[in-house]
Amino acid sequence: MTDARLAGSPAADGPAPGLAKGLCLAASPTFAIMALATAVFGGGPMDMVCAAGHGSPFGGMVPMYLLMSAFHAAPWLQLIAGPGRRC
Repeated sequence: MTDARLAGSPAADGPAPGLAKGLCLAASPTFAIMALATAVFGGGPMDMVCAAGHGSPFGGMVPMYLLMSAFHAAPWLQLIAGPGRRC
């Protein structure tokens, strides 16, 4: 049995591929904005509880959001690399 996405069916050409591309491009800027907002406005009292006792400068939510932004940057790098690349 063939896969409908590979056979060029109308389902493969519908709105889902465009929506998926938009979602994969939205992840990295969203995490970057969350890192900026957490750095500016602070994490609140729970941030102190979570960071207590670890002693690492890489602890907390800001580095985690920055790492998530970096891990989800591949679609942006593919977009910058040129046409013909997909996420």
